[in-house]
Amino acid sequence: VISGNDADCFALAEARSGAGAGQRVVFGVILGTGVGGGVVIDGAIHQGAGGFSGEWGHGPLVQLLAPALAGWQCGCGLTGCMDTVGGARGMERLYRQFFGTERECAAILVAWQAGDAAASQVVLQWLEMVSAALAVIVNVVGPSVVPVGGGLANSAELIAALDERVRAQILQRRPEPLL
Repeated sequence: VISGNDADCFALAEARSGAGAGQRVVFGVILGTGVGGGVVIDGAIHQGAGGFSGEWGHGPLVQLLAPALAGWQCGCGLTGCMDTVGGARGMERLYRQFFGTERECAAILVAWQAGDAAASQVVLQWLEMVSAALAVIVNVVGPSVVPVGGGLANSAELIAALDERVRAQILQRRPEPLL
């Protein structure tokens, strides 16, 4: 029996028999309750120093992208991590920050797709932050495909919008989807 980090295992499965099959470098992204990721190079999970790699949800990115949101405490102990805004709970947190009321992520996405102004403001802010962070990862790691898993991946419209924004911010210009 081999055990591993869930995001690493997701990336490995996608690299071996999913969206990344046959690709040399795959960066698997989890957009669920929070944010995670895994890097697979030549069919093997890349294990960085201390066993960490692909953890794009951690580090003080939010303070650079949206300073007003930077004080949010992350489960890792840092503040301002992408994990605090990039997942479903983060989208709900953004809605609460902007409008002072609670709204579940699924309802935000439905309202966004229906053209609701409040939901659109939240989703656009979310897209801006998450796409910027992912674009940096893509430029650094160089994946040819970025499979996306987690609950937010169930919204094809959200992932298509995210893909469009990421591709607009990376060095390699490509007409076909990356995510």
